[in-house]
Amino acid sequence: MEEFYRIRRLPPYVFEQVNRAKAAARNAGADIIDMGMGNPDLPTPPHVIEKLKETLGKPRTDRYSASKGITGLRRAQAAYYERRFGVKLNPETQVVATLGSKEGFANVAQAITSPGDVVLVPNPSYPIHAFGFLMAGGVVRSVPAEPTPELFSALEKAIIHSIPKPIAMIACYPSNPTAYVASLDFYKDLVAFAKKHEIFILSDLAYAELYFNDEPPPSVLQVPGAIDVTVEFTSMSKTFSMAGWRMGFAVGNERIIAALTRVKSYLDYGAFTPVQVAATAALNGPQDCIKEVRDIYRKRRDVLVETFGRAGWDIPPPAASMFAWAPLPEKFRDVGSMAFATLMVEKSGVVVSPGVAFGEHGEGYVRIAMVENEQRIRQAARNIRRFLETGVESLHNVVPLANRR
Repeated sequence: MEEFYRIRRLPPYVFEQVNRAKAAARNAGADIIDMGMGNPDLPTPPHVIEKLKETLGKPRTDRYSASKGITGLRRAQAAYYERRFGVKLNPETQVVATLGSKEGFANVAQAITSPGDVVLVPNPSYPIHAFGFLMAGGVVRSVPAEPTPELFSALEKAIIHSIPKPIAMIACYPSNPTAYVASLDFYKDLVAFAKKHEIFILSDLAYAELYFNDEPPPSVLQVPGAIDVTVEFTSMSKTFSMAGWRMGFAVGNERIIAALTRVKSYLDYGAFTPVQVAATAALNGPQDCIKEVRDIYRKRRDVLVETFGRAGWDIPPPAASMFAWAPLPEKFRDVGSMAFATLMVEKSGVVVSPGVAFGEHGEGYVRIAMVENEQRIRQAARNIRRFLETGVESLHNVVPLANRR
């Protein structure tokens, strides 16, 4: 039978080949070091857990919650933006809680996209940035991911040659998967571009607190007047190690926030009330835990770069995020990222994400998630060293011939 319309618009799940190799290796008893999915391994801060326990079972907390987020949670997010970025938000009209930033992106696409609308999306980028709009009936036009002057040249060309004119562009800094970081000056130019061409900016700021130098990543909303054209998405998944709690936010332009809120009102009743109360405690409570998490990821990054380098794989140190964006080792560059990631699982027991999973311009790279402790990262480096020393020629029986030259 023919596939359903929206399913036809989605490409095959590109992680499936690596997942099959991972499952086969585990079933065979292999010790798998999984650095593929950006799934935080650190515990949620104790005071957040305690607030959840305290709230469970209280009167009315088991009932339907608020789709847009309880009032206290939206106020806490607005207070975070003022504290961290100096940006004042109206929690009633400019903040909506989402079930993670991923759900927010998917539903804002449903809220603002007409069939055939064009959206400018970085390539490579986190899959929902493109597929949310594809599922909504939109058309995606790729632009470079790195925040350089070349990006603006590409954006200008896209505006000129896209019919109809794009309705929005995606920004994601610190970037998943590339770990690129944008400056406030870059955002000033981006806002000016958006206003000139009357398009919206949809900014993904999920990794705002995971940075490894003395310059915290800015928000695009710090640019005067940015709120006229911008909605920004944040998440508690990485900042507070609350990935499974599914709490995020969309903030900014009132028109888009109202549209997203209305769409969500038809689809969900919001997160479980005790989860929202605990998330409020995270935002309003002690913030030392954020620095502790940041320091852990910084140490992991340093260990990864050092030990993988000694293993024969030079990896540029990321300035932010929980990922390293690593070019394929020289011996394996003709193999391709998908085959290389599959070989990594089969021959070293280390899981990474193939760059091509984030767009065709991700080919030649893999994304390494720093979600294993320092000891496990060192073990991964030892495994990888043995794997790299074998060389691609000795692996001819498992490397697809079509990918070899």
